[in-house]
Amino acid sequence: MRRALLSLAVLIWGASSTLQAQFTNRYPKVDGYGHHIYLEGYELPVLGTGVLDPAVSPDGRRIAFGSRGWLWMLDLDSGRARRLTRGAGIDATPAFSPDGRRLAFVRDDTHDTRILEIDPDSGEERVLVDSGAIDLHPAYSPDGQWLYFSSAQAGDLDIWRLAPDDPSQRERVTEEAGLEVRPQPGPDGRLVYLSKNRGGRDRLMLRELESGNERVLKNQAIASQTHPALGPDGRRVVAGWPTGDPYDLWLLDVNDTHTQFQLTRDQELPLYPAWGPFGERIYFSEAGPDQVFHLKWVPVGGGRVEDVPVLDWDWGQPTRRIVIRTRLAGEQGLAAARLRVADGEGHPLIPDSGQVRFDSQNGVHYFYSSGRIELEVPLGALSVTAVQGLETPPVSAVLDLRAQGRNEIDVTLVRPWDPREAGWYAGDHHFHLNYGGPYRLQPEDLLPMLQGEQMDVATPLLANLHNRFEDLEFWGWKRLDRRPLIDFGQEIRSHFLGHLGVIGVESVFWPWSWGPGYQVYQRDDRPNAAALGHATSQGGLAAYVHPVSVRDPESRQGMGRVPVELTADAVNGDLDALEVACLWSDEIGTAKVWHHFLNVGSTVVPWAGTDAFPNFYRSMAVGTTRVYVRPQGDFNFKSYLSALREGRSFVTNGPLLDFRLEAEDAPSADSGDGNGSQDGSGEGDMEPVQPGDVLLRGGPAAFTLSVHTPLPFETIEILVNGQVAWSQDGPESASSRSYSGEIDLPQAGWVAVQARGGETLWPSMDSYPFAHTAPIWIGARGSTDPGAASASADQLLRILQVAHDRLRVGYQGTDIPNLEARFQQAREKLEQLR
Repeated sequence: MRRALLSLAVLIWGASSTLQAQFTNRYPKVDGYGHHIYLEGYELPVLGTGVLDPAVSPDGRRIAFGSRGWLWMLDLDSGRARRLTRGAGIDATPAFSPDGRRLAFVRDDTHDTRILEIDPDSGEERVLVDSGAIDLHPAYSPDGQWLYFSSAQAGDLDIWRLAPDDPSQRERVTEEAGLEVRPQPGPDGRLVYLSKNRGGRDRLMLRELESGNERVLKNQAIASQTHPALGPDGRRVVAGWPTGDPYDLWLLDVNDTHTQFQLTRDQELPLYPAWGPFGERIYFSEAGPDQVFHLKWVPVGGGRVEDVPVLDWDWGQPTRRIVIRTRLAGEQGLAAARLRVADGEGHPLIPDSGQVRFDSQNGVHYFYSSGRIELEVPLGALSVTAVQGLETPPVSAVLDLRAQGRNEIDVTLVRPWDPREAGWYAGDHHFHLNYGGPYRLQPEDLLPMLQGEQMDVATPLLANLHNRFEDLEFWGWKRLDRRPLIDFGQEIRSHFLGHLGVIGVESVFWPWSWGPGYQVYQRDDRPNAAALGHATSQGGLAAYVHPVSVRDPESRQGMGRVPVELTADAVNGDLDALEVACLWSDEIGTAKVWHHFLNVGSTVVPWAGTDAFPNFYRSMAVGTTRVYVRPQGDFNFKSYLSALREGRSFVTNGPLLDFRLEAEDAPSADSGDGNGSQDGSGEGDMEPVQPGDVLLRGGPAAFTLSVHTPLPFETIEILVNGQVAWSQDGPESASSRSYSGEIDLPQAGWVAVQARGGETLWPSMDSYPFAHTAPIWIGARGSTDPGAASASADQLLRILQVAHDRLRVGYQGTDIPNLEARFQQAREKLEQLR
């Protein structure tokens, strides 16, 4: 193959790196959990504004709570809240000692959690638990002899207890596999806690501490926001419980579990219940439409819910209100942005309203601004970092408010390349608006996120939490008259066969889930092809989502991580797209499988989605993996979907690619029909082709490649039928670079560009930098090179056989002619190619 000739121009911004694996956990690993996406999202503390985690003092006159990442004490008579803690850590989940003189709480440093105790009057602190593992949910016994807590120090999360006056005296209370969390000790030697097994079955448990005997009080699949609170009588438990969606507060009698009483109705999402000291009322927190947590109470016998206002916030130090404005260089007006703001100690500073999130990949708290936002901050050092999606490098500023006396900060972002001017529009096709987090979001709440991430199209997917159908009420909600365009799709979970994302359809596919291990329909002989056909029949698109989680899917172990039905559906020509870029899968491993599909003539196109959960506190940002699509004609949802279907696209979590290819002395076709020109005559002016187009013949071909990246990466490659035809080291800093040269092409197959490798830095939130264009086909769409097709068919047959073995084990004892036919059809096609 002819060596490429190279010319390049470089504009440099920032840093270098090494390859990382996919995200598994940020905090110390818990045994038995392959990843911590849900564990960290559901169990660890939340940072927000308002009143979180209320704890009522024994005399009923004060309430301790978390807000803005610190602990505060509210005097109920005056309505004044006084800040108790300070520092970089996130302080949460306070619990009063029986004498009211101490508070135990959790401190989260974004890498680990510890349990501390503070004297609310003096502010003196001491560490009670620092195990080097996740430590959570402190609760004193009524006699003050023990402090109960949840800890992973023995492997997974168990209930432990220690003597507060001698923390070295500690013992393990529970030893079951899974998660035992949120202990609530009673006055009669009983303990209530929540048990969560790895299959998603959550149980409210009652344990007799002396005998160790246990029984289930209530159970539910994925009770993610259930926080039990045991009453002072030791008999009644109040807990938020999903009754469909959203949650309600329920009162249970531990001696008669058939006796249950619904305390709240028509609330959004009541959380963190806490008993008044005399058992007469239940306090709780609930986020409003402004994503601020409001303190409320309801009589223990039920009735009207009352608000508990905080009338005055005493920070314990001077504060100042500041305004942050963000702009794009060369453009008029203000520009929406993603922001991170911190004080001199590194503690995140957040606005008075609106949700704040934690980027677990980079360890950064962030929120969105429409271009102008106001914050109250302690007087002193301040750092601000702003970015707009993946299209600008971060801009940071550090200043001292005392020294400079400023209350306004202007940040100007630089966009080195405007994809829209070049005809490219950004989409995220896989995320879930509400998915078990502490907020209840509405579709309109997506707008600040999408604007701050410079997104043009978003298709949030309905999804099921086992037997609950999240966001079904939003089906049919659309915003298609102006950017960003929003249209709801669906994730279909044949959990055993592989998850599918479906967009651009008018009706929901039922059932949402089936297959071995998944509820009523676990023995259904229902192939994923039925859902793929559902999408195709309505003019929509369907993709396998988060498909490959390993770097090497060709190893024996790796082949077992490819979705069971994926290969059969791709080879049989029933699959539209593959989610090549996703936060929770491995892009390099997924691309390897995709390359084999292309080599055997499958025209599966790439798409991307974050699989983010916007109503989580711990959530990467929507759009941090995305697809850029090049519609023909005017931009609208129809033209966008058409271009996505045709593969006029590239996927990325950072680098932006503009790739063009031109064969010497040959016309090009952009219609993909193989006829040579738009009028089908076979003649015409020579024009460069881009991803999704067809280059009419092989031979020498000139290329131009522009790369605009907000972070460094390791390698940039041109691939021909999956093999590297040209490569260069990636930039050592954020930069724009232009390359040109020449490569030799075979007479059939495909050409694409891949950028990969390096350290994750803002604005990216994936495991490592990655981008990949859709293929430019040679000769005709779906053309194959005999050698590449034979080698890929051989590898896909091995993957198919592993999948078929898994299929037979999973459906053992069940007649599945429909599924068997899918595999046989694919096998016959691959054997012909081999």
